[in-house]
Amino acid sequence: MTAPTPKPSVSEREARQVAEAAREQDWRKPSFAKELFLGRFRLDLIHPHPMPPDEDAQRGEEFLAKLRDFCETKIDAARIEREAKIPDEVIQGLKELGALGMKIDTKYGGLGLTQVYYNKALALVGSASPAIGALLSAHQSIGVPQPLKIFGTQEQKDAFLPRCARTDITAFLLTEPDVGSDPARMAMAAVPDGDGDDHYVLDGVKLWTTNGVVADLLVVMARVPKSEGHKGGITAFVVEAASEGVTVENRNAFMGLRGLENGVTRFHRVRVPAANRIGPEGAGLKIALTTLNTGRLSLPAMCVGAGKWCLKIAREWSAAREQWGKPVAYHEAVGKKISFIAATTFALEAVLDLSSQMADEDRNDIRIEAALAKLYGSEMACLMADELVQIRGGRGFETAESLRARGERAVPAEQVLRDLRINRIFEGSTEIMHLLIAREAVDAHLKVAGDLIDPDKTLSDKAKAGARAGGFYARWLPKLVTGPGQLPRSYAEFHPEGHPDLSGHLRYVERSARKLARSTFYAMSRWQGKMETKQGFLGRVVDIGAELFAMSAACVRAELLRTTEEYGREAYQLADAFCRQARIRVDELFDRLWTNTDELDRKVVKGVLSGTYTWLESGVVDPSGEGPWIADTKLPETPRPDVRRVIKEG
Repeated sequence: MTAPTPKPSVSEREARQVAEAAREQDWRKPSFAKELFLGRFRLDLIHPHPMPPDEDAQRGEEFLAKLRDFCETKIDAARIEREAKIPDEVIQGLKELGALGMKIDTKYGGLGLTQVYYNKALALVGSASPAIGALLSAHQSIGVPQPLKIFGTQEQKDAFLPRCARTDITAFLLTEPDVGSDPARMAMAAVPDGDGDDHYVLDGVKLWTTNGVVADLLVVMARVPKSEGHKGGITAFVVEAASEGVTVENRNAFMGLRGLENGVTRFHRVRVPAANRIGPEGAGLKIALTTLNTGRLSLPAMCVGAGKWCLKIAREWSAAREQWGKPVAYHEAVGKKISFIAATTFALEAVLDLSSQMADEDRNDIRIEAALAKLYGSEMACLMADELVQIRGGRGFETAESLRARGERAVPAEQVLRDLRINRIFEGSTEIMHLLIAREAVDAHLKVAGDLIDPDKTLSDKAKAGARAGGFYARWLPKLVTGPGQLPRSYAEFHPEGHPDLSGHLRYVERSARKLARSTFYAMSRWQGKMETKQGFLGRVVDIGAELFAMSAACVRAELLRTTEEYGREAYQLADAFCRQARIRVDELFDRLWTNTDELDRKVVKGVLSGTYTWLESGVVDPSGEGPWIADTKLPETPRPDVRRVIKEG
């Protein structure tokens, strides 16, 4: 039995350095969201709304029609929830439909769909079964196809992409039992071996491997030790799931997504050809983060689908259920919830379609837009589902099976709430997304003034940084004083005759963007090197930016629909409602930038962890079972059985 690989001991500073080295350092293309955080409202980057080429749209619509028929005739969502697995025949049907290859180029046997239509497909299939949506998303958004598309060699693409397009399910393995959003502590090892180091030997355990239980191919992140001829560092590999030494030790069960094939995978002396390494040694985290730039758009896609379903159920139920002589929808307390669901669904779809189309065009750097879409979509979708449960009352809390058993329509409202909850954690928790987006949002400041607050920099470095900063801020700060948002007729094209006035909302966005930039600058001046510890402040800055981005997208989409669809006036109404709701939230967030309980909260946390308040925990019993908080990953004396599930054909 081999000894467990020791986890690297790293300081907070070293962990940040690893993360910083992995992020994209330069901005080679414009970014609407980056400019927004800098106080520059670049409406020209998103308006007129970009559109897909007719050929791409036709191909996408044709596939959506086939997928809709499959969802309506072949997917039994209640069975998946009941049996906690997707039936083999459904997965086989998805393969035959080409759903595994939606984003893979046609020359490799895929469908070659755009990001826009891939997301529409995920929204559709995710509404039928969120577990199937998660399976397809994990396979194509972060599994083998996407990193190979960006970083793979031609030989790797030729070898693996045809399999990924039609037959093989893939998974992405990064997280470990004691390593989540802090990859600097990764313990999974990949040691060069063989004549000429033509193989690597992988040892370690990966946790929460979505698709890992049924996968045929794996993208595995492992640490290569630094040695002569080897740069070392966290590195990405394509691994055959059936390789000797790969064991799926457990299929995990969750509060939602009960059909999710997510597990714990152990690697014991697993030999992987060096030809299966993606990119150079040490590039693993950069590959993962770059993959996620567009990969994150899959989650808001399914959030949009959930919002559309919530709106449909809210409309139908609230018209049928009467109280005090009229449908509950016409009682203001319920009506406000319905308005929130409708307006927010419109805005989420606007954010998703805009971000996706920009990704397809490749004119803009969308790393912040995609992250905002994921953050905002996951948070707002949970709120919408919660409001639907409240609108449904006791029936919202009751399971679909129970409703069916007593003769009522089997509406899985409580299941949707449970299923959506993971999106606030998947692919970067809300808290991590706040920090990630905040880092990108202040990138311009750190490039010109970062050395001023870096304790490791010399006085000479600080002097040079001071000169750079002086020049940058002398040009930048005066532009934050006034702007188009203060001119009554700015953005007049967003106030066509007979429609609500959206131009006022865009002026509000422009003014708020400048205010947000001034607030960020003031905070950096006030806290300097301690800015990164002010996570409450940074989170609110990002949330303001998310609302402003959503308002912009909603207005631009409404104007697009006005000129292309017969329901343009109704789209304007929804955009107006959303913007008015969002402005209330933004004003509150601005107030909370400086009026909050952050300092008091830190004191309470210290008291909780030191045991000061343990008396408050008396009077209850703890139903938790025995065991360590974090599982020991050393090789067990008795090997655990392999619970990997092989999908049967026919």
